[in-house]
Amino acid sequence: MDDLERAILVIFDESGTLDDDLKKQAELYCNDVKEKPLICRLCIEKLCFSNLVQVQFWCLQTLHEVIRTRYLTMTPDERHMIRGSVFSIVCLEDKNLTRVLEGPAFIKNKLAQVLITLIYFEYPLVWSSVFVDFFPHLSKGNVVIDMFCRVLNALDDELINLDYPRTPEELTVAGRVKDAMRQQCVCQIVRVWYDIVSMYRNSDQELCTSVLDSMRRYISWIDIGLIVNDAFIPLLFDLILVGPLSVQLRGAAVRCLLAVVSKRMEPQSKLSLLRSLQISRVLRLVTEDGDAELVSDIAALLSGYAVEALDCFKHLNSEDAKGISMELLSEVFPSIFYVMKNFEVDVNIIQFLSGYVAILKSFAPLPEKQLLHLGQILEVILVLIRYDPAYRTNLDFMDKIGKEEEDRMVEFRKDLFVLLRTVGRVAPDVTQLFIRNSLASAVSRSSDSNVEEVEGALSLLYALGESISEETIRTGSGLLSELLLMLLSTKFPCHSNRLVALVYLETVTRYVKFIQDNTQYIPMVLAAFLDERGIHHSNINVSRRASYLFMRVVKLLKMKLVPFIETILQSLQDTVAQFTITNYTTEELSGSEDGSHIFEAIGLLIGTEDVLPEKQSDYLSSLLSPLCQQVEALLKNAKLLNAEETNAKIAVTQQIIMAINSLSKGFSERLVTASRPAIGLMFKQTLDVLLQVLVIFPKVEPLRNKVTSFIHRMVDTLGASVFPYLPKALEQLLEEIEPKQMVGFLLLLNQLICKFNTLVHDILEEIFPSVAERIFSVIPRNGLPSGPDAITEEIRELQELQRTLYTFLHVITTHDLSPVFLSPKCKAYLDPVMQLLLYSSCNHKDILVRKACVQIFIRLIKDWCAQPYEEKVPGFRSFVIEAFATNCCLYSVLDRSFELHDANTFVLFGEIVLAQKVMYEKFGDDFLVHFVSKGFSSAHCPPDLAEQYRQKLQGGDFKALKSFYQSLVENLRLQQNGSLIFR
Repeated sequence: MDDLERAILVIFDESGTLDDDLKKQAELYCNDVKEKPLICRLCIEKLCFSNLVQVQFWCLQTLHEVIRTRYLTMTPDERHMIRGSVFSIVCLEDKNLTRVLEGPAFIKNKLAQVLITLIYFEYPLVWSSVFVDFFPHLSKGNVVIDMFCRVLNALDDELINLDYPRTPEELTVAGRVKDAMRQQCVCQIVRVWYDIVSMYRNSDQELCTSVLDSMRRYISWIDIGLIVNDAFIPLLFDLILVGPLSVQLRGAAVRCLLAVVSKRMEPQSKLSLLRSLQISRVLRLVTEDGDAELVSDIAALLSGYAVEALDCFKHLNSEDAKGISMELLSEVFPSIFYVMKNFEVDVNIIQFLSGYVAILKSFAPLPEKQLLHLGQILEVILVLIRYDPAYRTNLDFMDKIGKEEEDRMVEFRKDLFVLLRTVGRVAPDVTQLFIRNSLASAVSRSSDSNVEEVEGALSLLYALGESISEETIRTGSGLLSELLLMLLSTKFPCHSNRLVALVYLETVTRYVKFIQDNTQYIPMVLAAFLDERGIHHSNINVSRRASYLFMRVVKLLKMKLVPFIETILQSLQDTVAQFTITNYTTEELSGSEDGSHIFEAIGLLIGTEDVLPEKQSDYLSSLLSPLCQQVEALLKNAKLLNAEETNAKIAVTQQIIMAINSLSKGFSERLVTASRPAIGLMFKQTLDVLLQVLVIFPKVEPLRNKVTSFIHRMVDTLGASVFPYLPKALEQLLEEIEPKQMVGFLLLLNQLICKFNTLVHDILEEIFPSVAERIFSVIPRNGLPSGPDAITEEIRELQELQRTLYTFLHVITTHDLSPVFLSPKCKAYLDPVMQLLLYSSCNHKDILVRKACVQIFIRLIKDWCAQPYEEKVPGFRSFVIEAFATNCCLYSVLDRSFELHDANTFVLFGEIVLAQKVMYEKFGDDFLVHFVSKGFSSAHCPPDLAEQYRQKLQGGDFKALKSFYQSLVENLRLQQNGSLIFR
């Protein structure tokens, strides 16, 4: 063993015992050897004499690399030596070289790859006989035949197969190679394939399998007549159908037939080909052969065959051709349906069926055979969407396994439901009849053993609803009314199952528009939601989903449900009471379905003006009074409780606030303030009680959030009558508020300003100093850190607060409230606000924030400089001209980070130009002279461009000014070439 062999063994060592430095030294040594002029000769010598697999692989890898990168610089003699040596090893010209061909598969594959690299450069111009030269050596037996197959496979992988990305050069070479092979040797190669398979089919089936797998790769681009003839096609069917051959060999023959079927050709020729194959010969194997692997191959063949037959139908115009296409499809459909029901389904089959159903739209009326196919397709869909009973318990209790299975099925069902809806559109009566019969069949069984069958039938009905128009649902046309009556009147034995209960309620909700014109079924709908099938279901996940769905039903049927209010409220008494029991709040439930939707449903029911005023007051009082009393009782002596008791009280209080908040959503501002003020008074009293929560628990963030949310609701519900409560509410929210909690507080202020405009002036003037003080204590005025490493959770919170602050300032200025900044209480914060706005308008990373800041400046200029040369705010005028104008309107846009081709940035640019227009209108030549003499001169703007700017600014055409200023900025950028940094 020499040094090179030792180094190669070190490189490939996987024992983990060798030092990393030693491995690096070995790599350096081997890389140095690769650079030697005679490296190819050295590699071939090692291949001939070394028995070490690692050395053989390194030599082949190096040969492949050197030929690929240095071939064009090699001498003719060197190329000849490599060509002869490699071919000699591949074809076993020297018996001493059998060690390579009898080595592991990866060595032989690498050897084939080396030969293909030579073919890439030399075939057919230099080495035209490479394939022909191979043929005499095939008589040496399976070792050389196996190598021949590997070479053909490598040629496909490395050059011909378009499934891999290819460079234009590779595509050109591939075309050249294929053309030469077609002309020179393809016929002989096909003959060799035939002879080998015929000769070795009984003695070496593995070899025959390799040959057929190689052949399959080439069928797509060789003359199809070489395969589709009286010799080869019978051989392939013989391999599939006759004799005790291996599954692998039979599967390889099936895959070759699929390649034949999939061969691109004219539709008429394809149709003739499909007919000639007599594919019915293999259909029996689908049901008779128990091997899943072979059935999978046959299923792929049948699917491919059906796809091609369907394609012929689409592209051929003659009625005879279309008829033949349909006959071919009808022939394979039973086997396709059998495979789909009993074996794992390929998504391509589902897509094919969707394509088939789609073409049936052109049939009017549908022939009986096609109606039969549609019925069979529906049967297949029902079988496939059913859950495996083995997962029933997991799915009912929703453990990890159940959750994974449900997620998998949701994804798997998507394409099947698309297919169902397509069938539903083509043959609505057939589809509805099938679903009715499926439901009837499921109901007819008395036990709960048919959970999956019931869930599947209900899921079909639910999915069908997506393809039915609202008008069809409303009128219940066709069999739909019968279907929906069956749905509403049936109590399934397995209704206690979570999946069945959920899909049942979802389905009732989807079709509830039918009830609008069929009010006689309202009691059935209410029963479905209010009894043990819905809100009173034993599974809390079902119960809470039912609450949400019931709320949606109430929204739609609100007026129709008024006569049933008493019944509904009575049924929900226990649910309403249970909602605020402590242990009920601790259930682990995800998402927004927290159970509070039942209160929203009640609010929608009793909040309509169709309810008599006295009744409405009684209903609301019977709900609000106990809840408020419960809150008052919970808050009493709360500070004397231990931590565990306090947490329990907080949890219950949260639930109550959520309930009241949801309840209020059913009441409009007009009702509670104008037509029935007594209702408004109840909500005001409730607000008074809930504000006490902030006094007792000022630092409990979940409670603060819930109370803030309720105040939002009361602003919308009570309108201006909420004003007397706002000072106290805002004061309590500001008490001991954390900076990060300011976001929610600012959002509340934004809502107040947007709803009431200048009416909130006094309130805003009172609280602005506290807001500003808290925010400026945590937000730096020169921006927050940026970059991936600088972003911590704290920085993210501050960024959100900063963004909300800009929105708050924008809302103030755009709602005529800028005088607040100038009041004696707030004036101290004017300068920090202006400095923050100036910095952000020039530098903030978020373009939308910069735009908002510029808009704020434009509005303030208009508000505070209404008259030319007016000095309403001392110093503001000079600040705008000297700081804002030059820094934001000139220097910031000259910076190359200001990307004018970005849509949002271009909108910001428009605002900046508008700001200049407004400044000129308000400040006249004071602005223009300073902007040109100070700003333009520092940017080295040519005088003629400065003069043109002056003219455009003084003109009345804003579009012309904007267009000119953009070209001016681009010219100045080119002139500066990035040498001037404007900051």
